[in-house]
Amino acid sequence: MPTLGVEFVIDPATTLQLLSWILGGAILGSVSGLVPGLHANNFALLLAGFAVAVPGPPLYVGCAMLAAGVVHTFLNAVPAMALGVPDAEMAVTALPGHRMVLEGRGPEAIRLSALGSLLAVLAAVPLAVPVTYAVTAAYPTIRANLPLVLATVVVALIASERTWRGRVGGTLSFALAAALGALTLDLSPDAPLEAGGMLAPLFAGLFGAPVLIDAIFGSGIPRQDEERIALPRWLVAATAVAGTLAGAVVGYIPGISAAIAAVAVLVLVPGGSGDRGYIVATSGVDTANTIFALFALVAIGQPRTGVMVAFEHANAPLELPVLILAVVVAGAIGFVLVIVVGDAYLELVGRTEYWKISAVVLGLLLVLSFLFTGVPGIAVFVVATAVGLIPVRLRARRVHLMGVLIGPLMFGL
Repeated sequence: MPTLGVEFVIDPATTLQLLSWILGGAILGSVSGLVPGLHANNFALLLAGFAVAVPGPPLYVGCAMLAAGVVHTFLNAVPAMALGVPDAEMAVTALPGHRMVLEGRGPEAIRLSALGSLLAVLAAVPLAVPVTYAVTAAYPTIRANLPLVLATVVVALIASERTWRGRVGGTLSFALAAALGALTLDLSPDAPLEAGGMLAPLFAGLFGAPVLIDAIFGSGIPRQDEERIALPRWLVAATAVAGTLAGAVVGYIPGISAAIAAVAVLVLVPGGSGDRGYIVATSGVDTANTIFALFALVAIGQPRTGVMVAFEHANAPLELPVLILAVVVAGAIGFVLVIVVGDAYLELVGRTEYWKISAVVLGLLLVLSFLFTGVPGIAVFVVATAVGLIPVRLRARRVHLMGVLIGPLMFGL
């Protein structure tokens, strides 16, 4: 009876080398994700400048960058939840993750974020081809009617506020942010680091600094005990899958952020999941966008995100089986890291005087603004911070501040 020979088509040494590159990218993405105020685009453009100097096979360098981008979307939720938690009186206008931290449910919020990102990885891989085909087919129509699409989004966001005060606050916040974006986005000041222009001071000022300022006068993080996830499993899964699909759209419609997409997801997903659903949806959108951007690069040959710009700079070949493996492995690493690091992060911050942490992080945001945009960036940061304080005072959601990108696109500025 003849024996059946088994041929191993996977070289263990090559596989180990590939996994080492993926792990290296995951470590880099973890560090960047945990630095408050380091926007994904700034991080990606730093990667792009670094890519040409990295010795190694272009495919492996590309895998490392893709892994860094995926893990960044897992870990960036940790400082967003642990830093800048306001006092209890401000909880009504706090970000959803902050509200859960104030309730002592920070560990649950971290696990919800981790699940949202992990499920987005698992859902995006099989859905990538059909969804990318559908979105790319619709993209010319969307692009031709972009001002109308964006105007519809803005009106829907303002109308979704529950009070007239919130609607007025949302309108004012959008208008001021749009004016700020129109005046600053095209500026290209000399800076120590060439990594993304005005996005760093704008986003740090609009979304980071106001929360930290409120937190300086707060009482810090209360005791965190609850890890149990209160949402039903089916609702977590449904919200994550909806966030995954929204992540594909975010990459094709300029100005639409994960936060805006999450609001739309919660309207479509039944169950009234509130803050928990928002965290799952936002994390799912953020991670899925990174994955769908890879398939968009294959489909239309254009990098839709900063990470894909870095990928192109590395001259990495589009070998999808290997790149998908990198995405899945990075997703597994990010899932474990966000839980382990997130719990430790919350515990460390909870043991420290909160006003000191807030002051240090504010200083870090100023330093990053200077590094990326020089002295003009500091001025933009200060003005953006003033604008960012408005929605909270008028009991409106901060998502209206995305007018900084949407406004100039709507009016062709």
